[in-house]
Amino acid sequence: MEMICEHCKQRNATVTVTQVQNGQKVEHHYCDVCASQFHPFHAEFKQEPVSIQQLLSNWFGSPTWQKVGEKQQTQPQQQTCPQCEFTYKQFLKEGKFGCPSCYDTFSEHLPKLFNRIQAGPQHIGKMPGAHSNVYVIKKQIEEIRKRMKFAVDEEQFEEAAKLRDEVKELEKQLQFEGGDVS
Repeated sequence: MEMICEHCKQRNATVTVTQVQNGQKVEHHYCDVCASQFHPFHAEFKQEPVSIQQLLSNWFGSPTWQKVGEKQQTQPQQQTCPQCEFTYKQFLKEGKFGCPSCYDTFSEHLPKLFNRIQAGPQHIGKMPGAHSNVYVIKKQIEEIRKRMKFAVDEEQFEEAAKLRDEVKELEKQLQFEGGDVS
């Protein structure tokens, strides 16, 4: 069964774009002509396969679904790390920093980048069993401290004292688990 391009509805679909939207897998089918006009990786579909560095560079450094032939928007990609002279453009191309101070130098651009590539600035995923309990306890402590601050701000001092005691108990448990209390 031949599929027809969803965009032009004329040619056979030869490219399948799979996206995850709201936890649901969604597939779109395009002909190579339509796909080359608005796909995010700026490569011709009849070319050789794209290297992972080129793929990541295109993904990090260019707007999604930009039409071929449009000029890429220039970003402050010439910003340079004072420690190692690594540029933001180099980071986008290589996918890693040149030195630890690069993180501070490029920090204003990172949240937007992380939101684009991993749906948020904080990594959420599986972790080894031994570390997951420590992580859960730390997250509980963090959440209780937020509630405690809110209670103090609202002058609910009894509630704040209860929450403080909960934090102390969790910190004891954290020490027992081998976690760092901070």
